[in-house]
This record gives sequence, structure tokens and C-alpha cells, in this order.
Amino acid sequence: MAEEQLHVELCDCENILLREIATPELKRPDIAQTYLMAMLSSESNDINWRKVNEAIIARWSRSALEWIKKEAWRKRLSGRSC
Repeated sequence: MAEEQLHVELCDCENILLREIATPELKRPDIAQTYLMAMLSSESNDINWRKVNEAIIARWSRSALEWIKKEAWRKRLSGRSC
């Protein structure tokens, strides 16, 4: 029997990211996971990444933005997309 694969895609990525960034209970690893899902989404070219990145910097710092990006890419490259 052939193995089936399930593909899940995040929709309305920009708004979800902005809402999660503004949620105090969510931490940088949570945002990194959503950031990765947004990067992999078919909507990724439509996301205002500058706005998202500025929101991350406003909440945490520029170094936090770099950490979130690196963590998202690390998960992507290790094959742990979601």
C-alpha cells in the first residue's frame, strides 16, 4: 500500500504572526515555528516581512529577530518543518 502524505499550510500568515508576536504567553520558539510555517506557505511572497520583523524587534530585540530566523531555518534544514 502506498504511503500517504499530509500537507498542512498556514493561511493568513502575516496576521497570525503579528497576533502571535503580540501575545505575551508566546515565546521566541513559538514564533520561530510560525515564522517557518509562513516561510513555507504559498502566501510567503505576499507577507510584509518588514512589518513582521519590526514587530519582533519591537517586542524583543534585533538579536531576537536573528535568533528566530536562524531557528526557523535550522528546523527547515533539519527536516523538522512543523
